[in-house]
Amino acid sequence: MSLERLIGDVSPDVARILDGALSGRELSWQDAARLLRTEGADFHALLRAADLARSDDKGDDVSFVICRNMNFTNVCYVGCSFCGFSRHRDDEDAYDHPMETLLAKARDAVARGATEVCIQGGIHPQKTHEHYRDILVALKREFPKLHIHAFSPEEMDFGHKKSGMPLREYLKWLVEAGLDTMPGTAAEILDDEIRKVISPNKLRRDRWIEIVTTAHEIGLRSTSTVMYGHIETPEHVARHLDLLRGIQKQTGGFTEFVPLGFIHEKNTLFNHMHARPGASMSEDLRTIAVARLFLRPWITNIQMSWVKMGPKLAQLALCSGANDFGGTLMEESISRESGADFGENLPAEEMRRLIRDVGRTPVQRSTTYQILARFEDPAQDPPSLEPVKTPELSGPTRWRLAQERFAKRAASSY
Repeated sequence: MSLERLIGDVSPDVARILDGALSGRELSWQDAARLLRTEGADFHALLRAADLARSDDKGDDVSFVICRNMNFTNVCYVGCSFCGFSRHRDDEDAYDHPMETLLAKARDAVARGATEVCIQGGIHPQKTHEHYRDILVALKREFPKLHIHAFSPEEMDFGHKKSGMPLREYLKWLVEAGLDTMPGTAAEILDDEIRKVISPNKLRRDRWIEIVTTAHEIGLRSTSTVMYGHIETPEHVARHLDLLRGIQKQTGGFTEFVPLGFIHEKNTLFNHMHARPGASMSEDLRTIAVARLFLRPWITNIQMSWVKMGPKLAQLALCSGANDFGGTLMEESISRESGADFGENLPAEEMRRLIRDVGRTPVQRSTTYQILARFEDPAQDPPSLEPVKTPELSGPTRWRLAQERFAKRAASSY
């Protein structure tokens, strides 16, 4: 076994693409599609190249944000086939939270160190644009320093149509009420042939682009995303990345890129429409790695989704091009309702441990990637702000206590 053999196993076309990416050459979408199909030695070379690019772009810091997700309603009539979250208003488990509930959730988040709340909800037919603004006003009134990351392009489309305002004025109206940044979700795959199948009632590709670019033009920054692992091909993902890179060149408004694997267990797209059962491990890592190589130097913050991938695979993603661990979330409904089983909350202290386990330095950031704290020495870490929970009793302890209760009842009966 020699180093030459390790390198020699890589296909010439893949070696050429990776060499170009590491030399600063901008990849084509065809290059990205080729990399998204790598296997074996090519796959391992891709991950190593992405890790080198990550080191050059961002160093060994791994960032995270302390935040809370808040879904104000799960009532939605859009009918996306990949969604397990939405309910009709007459469903037993439908909800539409009053403002006081949202404020209580925000108070809890701030008490636990949150700098951000992420607010999204279903497209409730009885809501108007005023409701979106009312949420912003109420939260900013009580928490003027809390960053509000809210309302996907789908929600923006709905509210804008209700408002009757020009799009630019509507977005400014929300910013004036307290909106700080916008999630770049509702993107899925930005190809209308795919969208017509998986979400026929959702906004189309050009409308998504219009909303996002207009937001960027008025200074409202956003994330960028892709959803993969269902009916798309590598070519669809590659062209999606190319579109996002083009927008970033034009506006500079994306803060990060977040690949989101399809969660399949509890939705129509998998159970009745023959989609793939989500992304494989290698597909998750390939997507992270290709994003790093393809989007640089335009987007250099590549986040993984621990909710969808789980903490162990998320650690592998840190060795495959990702530099951001995402948010603590505190609660998470959308992935969970589709079948994700990795929990809803990953406390900051657990994130720091997972990051250190792969030899990196944990860094707390703001929503827009300003460094708030660097944790180089574990002995200097702040105390946990998580609520104290009653520890769960082990099986032997529960059995011992049950025996003691039985013995007391038996003794009292004589």
